[in-house]
Amino acid sequence: MSESCADSPSHNLTARSGAWLHSPVSGTVAAIEPRPAPHRLGAPALSIVVTNDSRDERYAAPAPLAFDQLSPEELRELIGRGGIVGLGGAVFPTAAKLGSAARASGLRLLLNGAECEPYISCDDMLMRERARDVVFGARILLHATTAQTCVIAIEDDTPQAAAALGTAIADAHDDRIQLRRVASVYPAGGEKQLIDVVFGVEVPAGGLPADVSIACLNVGTAAAIANWIRDGQPLTSRIVTITGDGVREQRNLDVRIGTPLSALIYDCGGYTARMSRLIMGGSMMGQALPHDAMPAIKATNCLIAASALDLQPRTGEMPCIRCGNCAHACPAMLLPQQLHWYARARDLAALETYGLMDCIECGCCDYVCPSQIPLVEQFRDMKPALIEKLAARATADAARTRFEARTARLDRIENERVAALCPQTPGADEE
Repeated sequence: MSESCADSPSHNLTARSGAWLHSPVSGTVAAIEPRPAPHRLGAPALSIVVTNDSRDERYAAPAPLAFDQLSPEELRELIGRGGIVGLGGAVFPTAAKLGSAARASGLRLLLNGAECEPYISCDDMLMRERARDVVFGARILLHATTAQTCVIAIEDDTPQAAAALGTAIADAHDDRIQLRRVASVYPAGGEKQLIDVVFGVEVPAGGLPADVSIACLNVGTAAAIANWIRDGQPLTSRIVTITGDGVREQRNLDVRIGTPLSALIYDCGGYTARMSRLIMGGSMMGQALPHDAMPAIKATNCLIAASALDLQPRTGEMPCIRCGNCAHACPAMLLPQQLHWYARARDLAALETYGLMDCIECGCCDYVCPSQIPLVEQFRDMKPALIEKLAARATADAARTRFEARTARLDRIENERVAALCPQTPGADEE
Protein backbone atom coordinates (compact mmCIF):
# COMPACT_ATOMS: atom_id res chain seq x y z
CA MET A 1 0.00 0.00 0.00
CA SER A 2 1.12 3.58 -0.58
CA GLU A 3 0.20 6.89 1.00
CA SER A 4 -1.71 9.46 -1.03
CA CYS A 5 -2.49 13.11 -0.41
CA ALA A 6 -5.57 14.81 -1.71
CA ASP A 7 -4.96 16.19 -5.21
CA SER A 8 -1.72 14.22 -5.54
CA PRO A 9 -1.10 13.00 -9.10
CA SER A 10 -0.89 9.33 -10.02
CA HIS A 11 2.00 9.01 -12.49
CA ASN A 12 2.31 6.29 -15.12
CA LEU A 13 -1.28 5.15 -14.65
CA THR A 14 -2.53 6.58 -17.90
CA ALA A 15 -1.47 5.66 -21.39
CA ARG A 16 -0.89 7.86 -24.39
CA SER A 17 -3.87 10.23 -24.68
CA GLY A 18 -5.32 9.51 -21.22
CA ALA A 19 -5.80 12.17 -18.56
CA TRP A 20 -3.74 12.53 -15.40
CA LEU A 21 -5.35 11.08 -12.26
CA HIS A 22 -5.44 12.81 -8.87
CA SER A 23 -6.72 11.45 -5.59
CA PRO A 24 -9.70 13.45 -4.28
CA VAL A 25 -8.88 12.50 -0.67
CA SER A 26 -5.80 11.80 1.41
CA GLY A 27 -5.24 8.27 2.58
CA THR A 28 -3.85 4.96 1.40
CA VAL A 29 -4.01 3.38 -2.03
CA ALA A 30 -5.54 0.06 -1.04
CA ALA A 31 -5.89 -1.52 -4.47
CA ILE A 32 -5.87 -1.04 -8.21
CA GLU A 33 -8.54 -3.42 -9.40
CA PRO A 34 -11.73 -3.72 -11.47
CA ARG A 35 -14.75 -2.10 -9.80
CA PRO A 36 -18.33 -1.52 -11.06
CA ALA A 37 -18.46 1.54 -13.32
CA PRO A 38 -21.46 3.84 -13.82
CA HIS A 39 -22.94 2.77 -17.12
CA ARG A 40 -26.04 0.79 -18.00
CA LEU A 41 -24.36 -2.61 -17.75
CA GLY A 42 -22.35 -1.80 -14.63
CA ALA A 43 -19.40 -3.79 -15.98
CA PRO A 44 -16.17 -3.42 -13.99
CA ALA A 45 -13.53 -0.87 -14.96
CA LEU A 46 -9.96 -0.66 -13.67
CA SER A 47 -10.11 1.63 -10.63
CA ILE A 48 -7.81 3.02 -7.95
CA VAL A 49 -9.23 2.34 -4.49
CA VAL A 50 -8.17 4.89 -1.84
CA THR A 51 -8.90 4.37 1.86
CA ASN A 52 -9.79 7.83 3.16
CA ASP A 53 -7.91 8.82 6.32
CA SER A 54 -10.33 11.77 6.81
CA ARG A 55 -7.41 14.19 7.33
CA ASP A 56 -7.88 15.79 3.91
CA GLU A 57 -4.19 16.64 3.66
CA ARG A 58 -3.53 18.48 0.44
CA TYR A 59 -0.75 17.77 -2.02
CA ALA A 60 1.90 20.52 -2.01
CA ALA A 61 1.62 21.47 -5.66
CA PRO A 62 4.17 23.87 -7.19
CA ALA A 63 3.28 27.54 -6.92
CA PRO A 64 1.23 28.48 -10.00
CA LEU A 65 2.57 30.99 -12.50
CA ALA A 66 0.71 33.75 -14.28
CA PHE A 67 -0.68 31.99 -17.34
CA ASP A 68 0.44 34.74 -19.72
CA GLN A 69 4.07 34.10 -18.70
CA LEU A 70 3.89 30.66 -20.31
CA SER A 71 3.96 29.84 -23.99
CA PRO A 72 0.76 28.30 -25.43
CA GLU A 73 2.54 24.94 -25.67
CA GLU A 74 3.68 25.08 -22.02
CA LEU A 75 0.21 26.14 -20.93
CA ARG A 76 -1.45 23.25 -22.75
CA GLU A 77 0.98 20.80 -21.16
CA LEU A 78 0.23 22.26 -17.73
CA ILE A 79 -3.51 21.92 -18.36
CA GLY A 80 -2.92 18.25 -19.10
CA ARG A 81 -1.13 17.80 -15.77
CA GLY A 82 -4.25 19.03 -13.98
CA GLY A 83 -6.27 16.04 -15.14
CA ILE A 84 -8.62 18.35 -17.03
CA VAL A 85 -11.13 16.66 -19.31
CA GLY A 86 -14.27 17.78 -21.10
CA LEU A 87 -17.03 18.04 -18.50
CA GLY A 88 -19.85 18.20 -21.02
CA GLY A 89 -20.03 14.41 -21.19
CA ALA A 90 -17.31 13.23 -23.57
CA VAL A 91 -14.50 13.55 -20.94
CA PHE A 92 -11.87 13.72 -23.71
CA PRO A 93 -8.50 15.00 -22.38
CA THR A 94 -8.60 18.77 -22.82
CA ALA A 95 -4.88 19.21 -23.50
CA ALA A 96 -5.10 16.90 -26.51
CA LYS A 97 -8.17 18.71 -27.79
CA LEU A 98 -6.48 22.09 -27.44
CA GLY A 99 -3.37 20.83 -29.20
CA SER A 100 -5.41 19.81 -32.24
CA ALA A 101 -7.38 23.06 -32.25
CA ALA A 102 -4.27 25.25 -31.93
CA ARG A 103 -3.07 24.06 -35.35
CA ALA A 104 -6.12 25.60 -37.05
CA SER A 105 -5.81 29.07 -38.57
CA GLY A 106 -8.18 31.83 -37.52
CA LEU A 107 -9.35 29.81 -34.51
CA ARG A 108 -12.46 30.89 -32.59
CA LEU A 109 -13.26 29.67 -29.07
CA LEU A 110 -16.77 28.62 -28.01
CA LEU A 111 -17.68 27.85 -24.40
CA ASN A 112 -20.82 25.74 -24.18
CA GLY A 113 -23.15 26.64 -21.33
CA ALA A 114 -26.31 25.57 -23.15
CA GLU A 115 -27.38 22.48 -21.22
CA CYS A 116 -30.72 22.15 -22.97
CA GLU A 117 -31.46 18.60 -21.80
CA PRO A 118 -34.26 18.34 -19.21
CA TYR A 119 -33.39 17.98 -15.51
CA ILE A 120 -29.70 18.94 -15.76
CA SER A 121 -28.82 22.25 -14.09
CA CYS A 122 -25.20 21.80 -12.96
CA ASP A 123 -23.80 24.19 -15.57
CA ASP A 124 -26.49 26.77 -14.82
CA MET A 125 -25.58 26.66 -11.14
CA LEU A 126 -21.86 26.82 -11.96
CA MET A 127 -22.35 29.95 -14.07
CA ARG A 128 -24.46 31.58 -11.37
CA GLU A 129 -22.06 30.86 -8.51
CA ARG A 130 -18.65 30.77 -10.24
CA ALA A 131 -18.98 33.02 -13.26
CA ARG A 132 -15.57 34.60 -12.58
CA ASP A 133 -13.95 31.16 -12.81
CA VAL A 134 -15.60 30.57 -16.19
CA VAL A 135 -14.38 33.92 -17.55
CA PHE A 136 -10.87 33.48 -16.15
CA GLY A 137 -10.79 30.04 -17.72
CA ALA A 138 -11.84 31.60 -21.02
CA ARG A 139 -8.86 33.98 -20.86
CA ILE A 140 -6.51 31.06 -20.18
CA LEU A 141 -7.96 29.13 -23.12
CA LEU A 142 -7.57 32.12 -25.43
CA HIS A 143 -3.87 32.19 -24.61
CA ALA A 144 -3.47 28.40 -24.80
CA THR A 145 -5.03 28.21 -28.28
CA THR A 146 -4.02 31.67 -29.61
CA ALA A 147 -7.68 32.16 -30.54
CA GLN A 148 -8.72 35.75 -31.10
CA THR A 149 -12.30 35.63 -29.80
CA CYS A 150 -14.37 33.65 -27.31
CA VAL A 151 -18.16 33.29 -27.27
CA ILE A 152 -19.86 31.96 -24.14
CA ALA A 153 -23.19 30.51 -25.26
CA ILE A 154 -26.00 30.03 -22.74
CA GLU A 155 -29.72 29.38 -22.97
CA ASP A 156 -32.17 32.25 -23.04
CA ASP A 157 -34.05 30.88 -20.01
CA THR A 158 -31.14 31.27 -17.56
CA PRO A 159 -31.33 34.97 -16.56
CA GLN A 160 -29.34 34.60 -13.33
CA ALA A 161 -26.45 32.91 -15.12
CA ALA A 162 -26.55 35.57 -17.85
CA ALA A 163 -26.39 38.36 -15.27
CA ALA A 164 -23.50 36.76 -13.39
CA LEU A 165 -21.51 36.14 -16.57
CA GLY A 166 -22.22 39.63 -17.86
CA THR A 167 -20.79 41.12 -14.67
CA ALA A 168 -17.75 38.82 -14.74
CA ILE A 169 -17.00 39.67 -18.38
CA ALA A 170 -17.28 43.39 -17.67
CA ASP A 171 -14.97 43.10 -14.66
CA ALA A 172 -12.40 41.18 -16.73
CA HIS A 173 -12.08 44.11 -19.20
CA ASP A 174 -11.38 41.67 -22.04
CA ASP A 175 -13.10 42.63 -25.28
CA ARG A 176 -12.32 39.24 -26.80
CA ILE A 177 -14.98 37.54 -24.65
CA GLN A 178 -18.65 37.83 -25.59
CA LEU A 179 -21.88 36.42 -24.18
CA ARG A 180 -24.41 34.90 -26.57
CA ARG A 181 -27.87 33.67 -25.56
CA VAL A 182 -29.42 30.91 -27.66
CA ALA A 183 -32.89 29.41 -27.76
CA SER A 184 -33.53 26.64 -25.25
CA VAL A 185 -34.42 24.00 -27.82
CA TYR A 186 -33.20 20.43 -27.44
CA PRO A 187 -30.53 19.47 -28.53
CA ALA A 188 -29.12 22.92 -29.29
CA GLY A 189 -26.48 22.27 -26.62
CA GLY A 190 -24.89 19.57 -28.76
CA GLU A 191 -21.42 20.61 -29.92
CA LYS A 192 -22.05 20.59 -33.67
CA GLN A 193 -25.56 21.98 -33.30
CA LEU A 194 -24.36 24.87 -31.12
CA ILE A 195 -21.59 25.73 -33.58
CA ASP A 196 -24.20 25.95 -36.33
CA VAL A 197 -26.47 28.16 -34.19
CA VAL A 198 -23.73 30.53 -32.98
CA PHE A 199 -21.47 30.79 -36.04
CA GLY A 200 -23.66 29.51 -38.88
CA VAL A 201 -20.97 26.96 -39.72
CA GLU A 202 -21.62 23.26 -40.27
CA VAL A 203 -19.03 20.78 -39.05
CA PRO A 204 -18.53 18.24 -41.87
CA ALA A 205 -19.68 14.66 -41.41
CA GLY A 206 -16.98 12.69 -39.66
CA GLY A 207 -15.15 15.93 -38.90
CA LEU A 208 -14.27 17.90 -35.79
CA PRO A 209 -14.87 21.54 -34.82
CA ALA A 210 -11.16 22.17 -35.41
CA ASP A 211 -11.79 21.39 -39.09
CA VAL A 212 -13.80 24.63 -39.28
CA SER A 213 -11.36 26.55 -37.02
CA ILE A 214 -13.48 26.36 -33.87
CA ALA A 215 -12.62 24.96 -30.43
CA CYS A 216 -15.69 24.12 -28.35
CA LEU A 217 -15.42 23.37 -24.62
CA ASN A 218 -17.86 23.14 -21.75
CA VAL A 219 -18.09 26.03 -19.27
CA GLY A 220 -17.33 23.55 -16.49
CA THR A 221 -14.08 22.67 -18.23
CA ALA A 222 -13.14 26.36 -18.37
CA ALA A 223 -13.83 26.76 -14.64
CA ALA A 224 -11.78 23.64 -13.86
CA ILE A 225 -8.87 25.07 -15.86
CA ALA A 226 -9.10 28.31 -13.87
CA ASN A 227 -9.03 26.41 -10.58
CA TRP A 228 -5.94 24.49 -11.68
CA ILE A 229 -3.87 27.25 -13.30
CA ARG A 230 -4.76 29.98 -10.79
CA ASP A 231 -5.15 28.01 -7.55
CA GLY A 232 -3.26 24.76 -8.15
CA GLN A 233 -6.46 22.74 -7.68
CA PRO A 234 -6.60 19.79 -10.13
CA LEU A 235 -9.84 18.27 -11.33
CA THR A 236 -10.91 16.15 -8.36
CA SER A 237 -14.51 17.31 -8.05
CA ARG A 238 -17.39 18.57 -10.14
CA ILE A 239 -20.96 19.83 -9.72
CA VAL A 240 -23.61 17.11 -10.03
CA THR A 241 -27.37 17.62 -10.31
CA ILE A 242 -29.41 15.24 -8.11
CA THR A 243 -33.04 15.33 -9.17
CA GLY A 244 -36.15 13.36 -10.03
CA ASP A 245 -39.39 12.44 -8.31
CA GLY A 246 -37.67 9.44 -6.72
CA VAL A 247 -35.39 11.44 -4.39
CA ARG A 248 -36.57 13.54 -1.46
CA GLU A 249 -34.50 16.69 -2.14
CA GLN A 250 -33.39 17.96 -5.55
CA ARG A 251 -30.00 19.65 -5.25
CA ASN A 252 -26.77 20.54 -7.02
CA LEU A 253 -23.79 19.19 -5.10
CA ASP A 254 -20.05 19.79 -5.45
CA VAL A 255 -18.98 16.15 -5.56
CA ARG A 256 -15.51 14.66 -5.24
CA ILE A 257 -14.66 12.15 -7.94
CA GLY A 258 -15.05 8.63 -6.59
CA THR A 259 -17.84 9.41 -4.12
CA PRO A 260 -20.37 6.54 -4.10
CA LEU A 261 -23.60 7.46 -5.86
CA SER A 262 -25.46 6.02 -2.89
CA ALA A 263 -23.85 8.70 -0.68
CA LEU A 264 -25.14 11.44 -2.96
CA ILE A 265 -28.67 10.07 -2.72
CA TYR A 266 -28.30 9.83 1.07
CA ASP A 267 -27.22 13.48 1.26
CA CYS A 268 -30.40 14.39 -0.62
CA GLY A 269 -32.67 12.66 1.88
CA GLY A 270 -32.74 9.23 0.30
CA TYR A 271 -35.16 7.67 -2.14
CA THR A 272 -38.91 8.14 -2.05
CA ALA A 273 -41.38 5.29 -2.34
CA ARG A 274 -41.94 6.34 -5.96
CA MET A 275 -38.35 5.59 -7.02
CA SER A 276 -38.34 3.48 -10.18
CA ARG A 277 -35.03 3.88 -12.01
CA LEU A 278 -31.65 5.57 -11.48
CA ILE A 279 -30.31 7.40 -14.53
CA MET A 280 -26.88 9.01 -14.95
CA GLY A 281 -27.13 11.94 -17.33
CA GLY A 282 -30.26 13.58 -18.66
CA SER A 283 -33.62 12.06 -19.39
CA MET A 284 -32.88 11.95 -23.13
CA MET A 285 -29.22 10.93 -23.35
CA GLY A 286 -28.70 9.42 -19.92
CA GLN A 287 -28.13 5.76 -19.16
CA ALA A 288 -30.05 3.71 -16.62
CA LEU A 289 -27.83 2.23 -13.91
CA PRO A 290 -28.40 -1.20 -12.39
CA HIS A 291 -27.67 0.06 -8.85
CA ASP A 292 -26.08 2.96 -6.95
CA ALA A 293 -23.02 1.11 -5.58
CA MET A 294 -20.83 2.90 -8.10
CA PRO A 295 -18.57 5.97 -7.94
CA ALA A 296 -19.18 9.41 -9.35
CA ILE A 297 -16.79 9.96 -12.25
CA LYS A 298 -15.75 13.04 -14.21
CA ALA A 299 -18.62 12.38 -16.65
CA THR A 300 -21.26 12.33 -13.89
CA ASN A 301 -23.16 15.55 -14.49
CA CYS A 302 -26.59 14.44 -13.29
CA LEU A 303 -28.35 11.68 -11.37
CA ILE A 304 -32.07 11.27 -11.96
CA ALA A 305 -33.89 9.17 -9.39
CA ALA A 306 -36.83 8.69 -11.70
CA SER A 307 -40.36 7.65 -10.86
CA ALA A 308 -43.05 6.66 -13.31
CA LEU A 309 -43.97 10.37 -13.52
CA ASP A 310 -40.51 11.21 -14.88
CA LEU A 311 -40.37 8.52 -17.54
CA GLN A 312 -42.19 8.33 -20.83
CA PRO A 313 -44.42 5.24 -20.68
CA ARG A 314 -43.09 2.56 -23.00
CA THR A 315 -45.03 -0.34 -24.40
CA GLY A 316 -43.39 -3.37 -25.91
CA GLU A 317 -41.22 -2.87 -28.99
CA MET A 318 -43.12 -3.23 -32.26
CA PRO A 319 -41.89 -3.52 -35.86
CA CYS A 320 -40.71 -0.41 -37.70
CA ILE A 321 -43.48 1.00 -39.91
CA ARG A 322 -41.11 3.32 -41.83
CA CYS A 323 -43.11 6.40 -40.85
CA GLY A 324 -40.03 8.63 -41.14
CA ASN A 325 -40.65 10.44 -37.83
CA CYS A 326 -37.14 9.61 -36.64
CA ALA A 327 -35.54 11.09 -39.75
CA HIS A 328 -37.51 14.33 -39.35
CA ALA A 329 -36.50 14.59 -35.69
CA CYS A 330 -32.79 13.80 -36.13
CA PRO A 331 -30.69 16.97 -35.59
CA ALA A 332 -27.70 15.31 -37.27
CA MET A 333 -29.68 14.82 -40.51
CA LEU A 334 -29.29 11.03 -40.40
CA LEU A 335 -31.72 8.27 -41.35
CA PRO A 336 -32.27 6.40 -38.07
CA GLN A 337 -34.70 3.94 -39.61
CA GLN A 338 -32.00 2.78 -42.03
CA LEU A 339 -29.44 2.62 -39.25
CA HIS A 340 -31.94 0.49 -37.32
CA TRP A 341 -32.11 -2.12 -40.07
CA TYR A 342 -28.35 -2.20 -40.54
CA ALA A 343 -27.77 -2.41 -36.77
CA ARG A 344 -30.06 -5.42 -36.57
CA ALA A 345 -28.13 -7.03 -39.42
CA ARG A 346 -24.78 -5.95 -37.89
CA ASP A 347 -23.83 -4.55 -41.30
CA LEU A 348 -20.83 -2.42 -40.33
CA ALA A 349 -20.12 -1.24 -43.87
CA ALA A 350 -23.65 0.11 -44.27
CA LEU A 351 -23.59 1.65 -40.79
CA GLU A 352 -20.42 3.52 -41.74
CA THR A 353 -21.93 4.66 -45.05
CA TYR A 354 -25.07 5.94 -43.32
CA GLY A 355 -23.08 7.88 -40.73
CA LEU A 356 -23.49 5.96 -37.48
CA MET A 357 -20.46 7.75 -36.00
CA ASP A 358 -22.19 11.10 -36.60
CA CYS A 359 -25.05 10.07 -34.29
CA ILE A 360 -24.93 12.24 -31.16
CA GLU A 361 -27.20 9.84 -29.23
CA CYS A 362 -29.61 12.65 -28.36
CA GLY A 363 -32.59 10.30 -28.15
CA CYS A 364 -34.91 12.35 -30.38
CA CYS A 365 -35.53 9.34 -32.62
CA ASP A 366 -36.43 7.22 -29.59
CA TYR A 367 -38.83 9.87 -28.34
CA VAL A 368 -40.86 10.14 -31.55
CA CYS A 369 -40.84 6.46 -32.57
CA PRO A 370 -44.44 5.14 -32.50
CA SER A 371 -43.12 1.57 -32.45
CA GLN A 372 -41.15 2.22 -29.23
CA ILE A 373 -37.94 0.88 -30.79
CA PRO A 374 -34.88 1.58 -28.57
CA LEU A 375 -32.94 3.09 -31.45
CA VAL A 376 -30.24 4.86 -29.44
CA GLU A 377 -29.55 1.69 -27.48
CA GLN A 378 -29.02 -0.17 -30.76
CA PHE A 379 -26.71 2.55 -32.06
CA ARG A 380 -24.67 2.61 -28.84
CA ASP A 381 -24.26 -1.15 -28.98
CA MET A 382 -22.96 -1.04 -32.56
CA LYS A 383 -20.55 1.86 -32.23
CA PRO A 384 -17.75 -0.08 -30.48
CA ALA A 385 -17.72 -2.69 -33.26
CA LEU A 386 -17.60 0.03 -35.92
CA ILE A 387 -14.86 1.89 -34.05
CA GLU A 388 -12.84 -1.32 -33.89
CA LYS A 389 -13.29 -1.82 -37.63
CA LEU A 390 -12.24 1.76 -38.41
CA ALA A 391 -9.20 1.43 -36.13
CA ALA A 392 -8.16 -1.80 -37.85
CA ARG A 393 -8.52 -0.11 -41.24
CA ALA A 394 -6.43 2.85 -40.08
CA THR A 395 -3.75 0.47 -38.82
CA ALA A 396 -3.74 -1.39 -42.13
CA ASP A 397 -3.60 1.87 -44.10
CA ALA A 398 -0.67 3.07 -42.01
CA ALA A 399 1.15 -0.24 -42.54
CA ARG A 400 0.54 -0.06 -46.29
CA THR A 401 1.82 3.51 -46.41
CA ARG A 402 4.97 2.50 -44.53
CA PHE A 403 5.49 -0.47 -46.86
CA GLU A 404 5.05 1.65 -49.98
CA ALA A 405 7.41 4.30 -48.62
CA ARG A 406 10.00 1.65 -47.79
CA THR A 407 9.68 0.08 -51.23
CA ALA A 408 10.07 3.46 -52.91
CA ARG A 409 13.11 4.23 -50.76
CA LEU A 410 14.77 0.91 -51.59
CA ASP A 411 14.03 1.38 -55.31
CA ARG A 412 15.58 4.84 -55.20
CA ILE A 413 18.68 3.53 -53.43
CA GLU A 414 19.02 0.71 -55.96
CA ASN A 415 18.63 3.11 -58.90
CA GLU A 416 21.26 5.41 -57.42
CA ARG A 417 23.60 2.46 -56.90
CA VAL A 418 23.16 1.29 -60.50
CA ALA A 419 23.71 4.80 -61.80
CA ALA A 420 26.91 5.08 -59.78
CA LEU A 421 28.26 1.77 -61.10
CA CYS A 422 27.35 2.45 -64.73
CA PRO A 423 28.09 6.10 -65.45
CA GLN A 424 26.90 7.32 -68.82
CA THR A 425 29.74 7.70 -71.35
CA PRO A 426 30.26 11.07 -73.05
CA GLY A 427 28.44 11.43 -76.33
CA ALA A 428 26.05 8.55 -75.63
CA ASP A 429 23.03 10.79 -76.04
CA GLU A 430 24.14 11.83 -79.49
CA GLU A 431 24.31 8.23 -80.65
